[in-house]
Amino acid sequence: MSGVLAASVDGRSFTTSEGEGAPTGTLVRLETPEGAWLGLVEAVAPDGAEVGRVLGVLDADGGLDQRSDAPFRNAHVRPADAASVDALHRASRATLDIGSMLASPGPAKLIGTRFNRHTFWCGQSGSGKTYALGVVLEQLIAHTALPVVVFDPNSDFVRLGERREGVTGPDAAALAERNIRVLRPNGPDPLLVHFRSLPIEAKAAILRLDPVADAREFNTLLHSDAVATALDKDTLLGQLRASDDPGRQALATRIDNLGMLEWEVWAGERTPVNEVIAERPDATVLDLGGFSTPDQHLSVAISVLDDLWARRAERRPVLLVIDEAHNLCSPDLVTPLAVAVRERIIQIAAEGRKYGLWLLLSTQRPSKIHAGIISQCDNLAVMKMSSPGDLAQLGSYFGVAPAGLLAMSPWFRQGEALFAGGFVPAPTLVKMGSRLTPEGGSDVGVPMR
Repeated sequence: MSGVLAASVDGRSFTTSEGEGAPTGTLVRLETPEGAWLGLVEAVAPDGAEVGRVLGVLDADGGLDQRSDAPFRNAHVRPADAASVDALHRASRATLDIGSMLASPGPAKLIGTRFNRHTFWCGQSGSGKTYALGVVLEQLIAHTALPVVVFDPNSDFVRLGERREGVTGPDAAALAERNIRVLRPNGPDPLLVHFRSLPIEAKAAILRLDPVADAREFNTLLHSDAVATALDKDTLLGQLRASDDPGRQALATRIDNLGMLEWEVWAGERTPVNEVIAERPDATVLDLGGFSTPDQHLSVAISVLDDLWARRAERRPVLLVIDEAHNLCSPDLVTPLAVAVRERIIQIAAEGRKYGLWLLLSTQRPSKIHAGIISQCDNLAVMKMSSPGDLAQLGSYFGVAPAGLLAMSPWFRQGEALFAGGFVPAPTLVKMGSRLTPEGGSDVGVPMR
């Protein structure tokens, strides 16, 4: 970058002269006789001129003043050193170490307190998305007091309570002290739902009842204590069918046709999932993939989400991590239960933030997520994305991600990502670090002879 000079007329953005500048995403020192600024290169023109943002003024004591907007001119552009990167992290209170910076020296760190905004995480198959998400979750669980609930459809996070062999150090020690519950269908710590505790709208959605089209059955459900309290009892169908009420008889036929008495999700007298989450373990992993029928994992989702929403006035923070979020958040869902789950997530996305209900949604493509959800996200993590349409959609939703950095996504290698938004000190290209815990699931390899 020899001979390259930069100027800023507002103290917030800068441009450089033509020359051999720094690559996009690089942190740079902008030095004049009067002082030094820290900047981020966001785009490079064909002639080599750079455009970027000013992140603050570096002082002689190694600090960074992020409030200053002093202009400058004829500043020499030099790569930021490790001390300058550390000043940025200290000024931003970024403490969660998730890997290394790709374009600058030093670790990449996130700001734990800024997970009080919804987060969108995406990357195509093979990008390392699930592994990388595990790195971030480990840091959150180890170093913050924010309870985490993971909706885990593929059993990828069921080993969060274990340590990888040979892993040591303060992060591993902190994680080992956390209370991590893993609830699994038919497991020693079972994943269960109380039908009787669900609101009537959720019960009707599970039973696929419309209050108008199925008025008689819906009214029976509304006023039937037997259904509300004994769905998991073998005597229920007999009780309903023994009645002279056509509505009760029709409801018995519906329950029988749906096979609901055979569902392993019903709690009976055991502890349901919402009571476990109400205790606020440091992390609760819901293994949704082990049920025998798809409506059961949706029943878990509606039970958890409805209960948290009903208790929202308690203002008890929780981070809801929804992996493979298209399963619960797609605009194309059509069954009553799936739609009920999605609509509750839309409501939490729009209104839950002020109550401490925060979302982290992970999926392969933004087009698979309802616009009413993704539009409410402020934090962004992007891994390898090859589709121009997907990148254009991300650019339209997330102005916090510089276009020049977002355009690099198709060339990311496995485990590389762009982080942007309030939970990172500045838009950052990252090589993700190693997991402390084993992966719960992994791709099946091709057998070789």
